[in-house]
Amino acid sequence: MMNDSIKQICALSDAFGPSGFEEDIAALVKKMLIQVKDVHEDSLHNVTAQSIKNTGNRLKVMLDAHLDEVGFIIQAVKPNGTMPFLPLGGWVANTAPAHKVKVRSTDGELIEGIIAAKPIHFMSESEKHAGADLSKMVIDVGAVSDTDLKENFKIGMAAPAVPDVTCSYDERHDLILGKALDCRIGVSALIDTLKELQQPAADVCASFSVQEEVGERGIQANLERLKPDLAIVFEGCPADDTFQEPYMIQTALKKGCMLRHFDRSMITHPGFQRFALQLADAKQIPCQESVRSGGGTNGAFIHVKDIPTIVIGIPVRYIHSHHGFATYADYRSAVDLAKAILENIQSAPFCA
Repeated sequence: MMNDSIKQICALSDAFGPSGFEEDIAALVKKMLIQVKDVHEDSLHNVTAQSIKNTGNRLKVMLDAHLDEVGFIIQAVKPNGTMPFLPLGGWVANTAPAHKVKVRSTDGELIEGIIAAKPIHFMSESEKHAGADLSKMVIDVGAVSDTDLKENFKIGMAAPAVPDVTCSYDERHDLILGKALDCRIGVSALIDTLKELQQPAADVCASFSVQEEVGERGIQANLERLKPDLAIVFEGCPADDTFQEPYMIQTALKKGCMLRHFDRSMITHPGFQRFALQLADAKQIPCQESVRSGGGTNGAFIHVKDIPTIVIGIPVRYIHSHHGFATYADYRSAVDLAKAILENIQSAPFCA
């Protein structure tokens, strides 16, 4: 039986919202927000809010999670009605073909389609042994011509598309399976943190940012609006427990949330990180640590504005593909850690 948080995660996962086209997910998030005031949506569809428990004279901590998901944008239409496309966000080409997608028409309808590549029957020998290439693939919604596509499906250049996946929860094994858990599971964690805060020791503001997957763009507008002193970034982060040698596993399912020390975009503030890790230990909140050679988050743009920042990651297997696994236990540890930080962070001596 799904609890309210699981239902919330699934609803957010299912929502349509690739980078640059976040209006639907922004509208859904605003309906889910409680215990907040001053809700604002800008022209990019960033959403910001303030906790109703704010006093206006305390340390100001921003919670951030990005609304967008990796997806696709139609680049052109072929005479036969199929559509070359470009990725919105980072895709590995071999994860894309033969999967279903939903393409948004000009009247807002979500049309089912598939990512198609040339069938093996028509490939040359060299093509059979070549690697997957997104530029050689098309999205096909079943149209028979470019005119059919335009007039009957109402789809054309620049139409956005996302994976066609319905989120589900396996309670017996505590497994959430869905699309866009990077970062919709972080969006849900932010919403639940705001809901559950009892006695925050700091003022809390919320940033639901857009276009993170195409260069962390939306967070920059939110920073200008909110002007925080500190920041906590929620992220659905790549689990590594099915790829790495045991000694290198740093973000495993069912081992708790993850605090990242380093990635290609940010060296986490050591004092703030230490405060969070010590608090997790004191509160017995399961927590993992990682040092990453790749990756990046909205923290990249926040921390260089003289705003000490940490990233609370929720492990997700196979992000930036059609499907991802996550667990409710890891999700709860992320929410519990964020709440503990906000209820114990009366000042920030670790930032000196």
